[in-house]
Amino acid sequence: MALSPDVQQKINTWLSGNYDATTKADIQQLVATGQDDALNDAFYRDLEFGTGGLRGVMGAGSNRMNRYTLGMATQGLSNYLLSSFHGQEIKVAIAHDSRNNSKEFARIAADIFSANGITVYLFDALRPTPELSFAIRYLGCQSGCVITASHNPKEYNGFKVYWNDGAQVVAPHDKNIIEEVQSIQSVDEVRFQADESKIHLIGQELDDAYLAQVQQLSINPAAIQRQSDLKIVFTPLHGTGITLVPKALERFGFQNVHVVQEQATPDGNFPTVQSPNPEEKAAMQLALDQAKALDADIVLATDPDADRVGMGVKNDKGEWVLLNGNQTAALLTQYMLSARKQAGKMTDKDFIVYTIVTSDVLGDIANRYQVKAYNTLTGFKYIAGIIRDLEGKETYICGGEESYGFMIGDFVRDKDAVSACALVAEMAAVAKDKGRTLYEEMVQMYADYGLYKEHLISLTKKGQRGAEEIQEMMRDLRANPPATIAGSPVVEIRDYKTGKITDQKTGQTTDTGLESSNVLQFLTEDGSKISARPSGTEPKIKFYFSVKQPLKSTVDFDLADRTLDQRIQAIIEDMQLK
Repeated sequence: MALSPDVQQKINTWLSGNYDATTKADIQQLVATGQDDALNDAFYRDLEFGTGGLRGVMGAGSNRMNRYTLGMATQGLSNYLLSSFHGQEIKVAIAHDSRNNSKEFARIAADIFSANGITVYLFDALRPTPELSFAIRYLGCQSGCVITASHNPKEYNGFKVYWNDGAQVVAPHDKNIIEEVQSIQSVDEVRFQADESKIHLIGQELDDAYLAQVQQLSINPAAIQRQSDLKIVFTPLHGTGITLVPKALERFGFQNVHVVQEQATPDGNFPTVQSPNPEEKAAMQLALDQAKALDADIVLATDPDADRVGMGVKNDKGEWVLLNGNQTAALLTQYMLSARKQAGKMTDKDFIVYTIVTSDVLGDIANRYQVKAYNTLTGFKYIAGIIRDLEGKETYICGGEESYGFMIGDFVRDKDAVSACALVAEMAAVAKDKGRTLYEEMVQMYADYGLYKEHLISLTKKGQRGAEEIQEMMRDLRANPPATIAGSPVVEIRDYKTGKITDQKTGQTTDTGLESSNVLQFLTEDGSKISARPSGTEPKIKFYFSVKQPLKSTVDFDLADRTLDQRIQAIIEDMQLK
């Protein structure tokens, strides 16, 4: 593909502008070798500062994650903070994960904030994202950021922005920050020269304060004491989980934790995995092998910034299986509510939250315990928003989403795999104390509420054309919605972009009650739910499938599970999503 005039102009700006020699050399190398496709992808747009911040492939170019795109984003955020908190001392906290360049990017952000007269609390080494969320409120900061691309492949990095409540930025701040970032026309506007007197390193004190809060979440310390030798295999997948998860488990009272040594050292190249994602079995294989060799009770895993939790258990045939995010979230919700009830800690103000693409079994569980359940858009910033709105009126217990994120208690306002690991281990100890496994607990849960089965397909569409294809798919689904899916009539369509729920039989519409988001849901007569959602941070469109049927007895689990698998496959084929 030939270079467009716009792309050529941007390349010239970078080659002649105030950019370092290495950056210019990288661009010149692509020009000299005629790599037009690579140049187009690197310059066809500016790396978008979205509602959560930046995320992109690292490298030279306006559509890449580098010191200049990060610099302009940080300067824009600084400008917004200075106008929002005029006349106050402004403080920000900064953390980073184990990715390549994360430490350097964190330091660049600190330099820029400080150059703008903002006080910076910079973690002295890599730390989990949830600890950054905690640090913001603990230190009385107006904002914070973490350098991470979560569980993306090693080529990626990102810049995630938080507000003074410890949650990721939401309206109106997200849009206002975007405007400030977009108003910066040149890298010359970025103040890179640090004011060292404004930068303060933080570490141990924050760790201790955060871990003390995690420890207070424990509901059943007596069971842990009896099962302190519960055999746990943990892998941080070369990420930040190694800094706090073993300490949290130790504080809870677990004395038999085995860390997967091949994945214990933080490493942005993630040498033992293709993708450092606990959702993928390949990433979990070393942990599963070790669990089998040790005859462990449970496997725990965290992604590079330790906000997502993965979990493995032994099934009724003695085979190691991985639970998905919905199963983990449902088990944790069931445990938190049942254990609180048993301990006499439940109040009529308790509530849980889960997202619109997460299993509705969470709502069923809440209903059984007469606890309020709120449904919200995908992303923990929306869960945090509900907590913020209800602060002082109702009590948040826990919340989760299908993508392996869970948050217990409200001292953190983002998904937190450190506390989730500790509570999963406690849940396993309580089950073992009763002579049961977590797998048996899960099957029993589905016998109580009905078997829900979920599946996700993620279609990757790279580059400029890919982004257009994703928009075309969503336009087509809106213009020509299916009347039936896999033989079952569509009875309801929920369009979160327009905010309307349409009853397909009567044509009546009601409001979703949520802010606008580019998500479509189709509900069928047989209880299936299909959701289409373009990713906000990756070149992907995701399709979520949820099907259900009654489960009369635990002995019927395998057969019912296979039946629902077949129903999901029939839906995928009918919608031609293969």
